[in-house]
Amino acid sequence: MAMYECKGNIPILQGSRVRLRKMEAKDARQVFTFWSDCEVTRYMNIESMSAPEDAEDMILLLNRLSRSEDAIRWGIELKENGELIGSCGFNHWQLDGAFKGEIGYELSRLHWRKGYMSEVLGLLHAFGFETMRLNRIEAMVDPRNEPSQRLLEAFGWTREGLLRQVQYTSTGYKDMLIYSLLYEEWLRKEKGAYANS
Repeated sequence: MAMYECKGNIPILQGSRVRLRKMEAKDARQVFTFWSDCEVTRYMNIESMSAPEDAEDMILLLNRLSRSEDAIRWGIELKENGELIGSCGFNHWQLDGAFKGEIGYELSRLHWRKGYMSEVLGLLHAFGFETMRLNRIEAMVDPRNEPSQRLLEAFGWTREGLLRQVQYTSTGYKDMLIYSLLYEEWLRKEKGAYANS
């Protein structure tokens, strides 16, 4: 079986209301609106941005990381109007000896509690398990980020425990919860969904 290689190819993933697509430098102004919002970045490992140029630099960096097999990041676009409302992707992955990857995501505050992240998570699951052929997907969640915990748990993720002082940020060391979903768990849930449809 050939191992997954990104090689900078960030494919379009289609949901019913959202489309995941590669972000470009021209998206910087739209992306800046949520990456500059301290409520959105509160639980992320980046500082709130102060200028659209910061967003452009980050987009270009993320696209470079996809070419070096280090990360893959999509913009979350509303299909109805093309608005970018967040981003998501795999922060890193390890195939040899593990077949695991870690996801991350964020959404514009204007679009919270509308079910968009449930759709996004479903697309990430399918890509991670079917295309990347991962066996395990992980997520690191700030213990204060209860909405993210509820989202993962609703999809059958397992909270495995607390990693103490595992991240260093501008405010010091941070504890993080680690969640995981296994391929066999996802497959069981997918088969159940098809059987009930």
